[in-house]
Amino acid sequence: MSEQEPEMATPDVQEPDVPDAEAQLKLDLGELPGGVAGAVEAVLMVVDQPLTEDELADGLHLPVEEIREVLERLESGYAAQSRGFTLRCINGGWRVYSRADYAPVVERFLMGGQQAKLTQASLETLAVIAYRQPISRSRVSAVRGVNVDGVVRTLLTRGLIAQIGESEEGGAGLYGTTPYFLQRLGLTSLEELPALAPYLPDADVIEELIQEGHA
Repeated sequence: MSEQEPEMATPDVQEPDVPDAEAQLKLDLGELPGGVAGAVEAVLMVVDQPLTEDELADGLHLPVEEIREVLERLESGYAAQSRGFTLRCINGGWRVYSRADYAPVVERFLMGGQQAKLTQASLETLAVIAYRQPISRSRVSAVRGVNVDGVVRTLLTRGLIAQIGESEEGGAGLYGTTPYFLQRLGLTSLEELPALAPYLPDADVIEELIQEGHA
């Protein structure tokens, strides 16, 4: 009977160290040309809604303190350089906005150089926002009795209104007029708007002021 061959010992094979996703992402961010600041900028340029510091920190796998420091540095840097855009924090949410000073340029570009007249629906919506600001889209719709989503987008594009905050209940966006709105009307402050009845403001007043502002 043949002798059994001794069993060969199986060598221990060590698994290669695989960095976890958080460590890998942080390493990759550090290797980017703009570093963490560039990564934060890239994210803010493509979002539709403001992002909180916690959301940015979770998404980029970085400490909140580091994100806050980067945001504040970017904010002050844009202001010092007089860029055409600005970084703003509204009710804890950060987002890149075009600077109000450049609203006429943006409008001219988007409108093909034409100062198109506002529609009656736009004038009525603008009047409600001007006299009731800060106000949400749903409140504007309630006052006017129709959906105003499309009109609000038009007014945002024209630089006449901007999101200036969020409601405490539900976080709905609150809208108000911009410095460019005052410029178009030839006013220096909202206090110069004519006094109107406490119900639906008259859109004709806004249209007349716009015409006088360009006289």
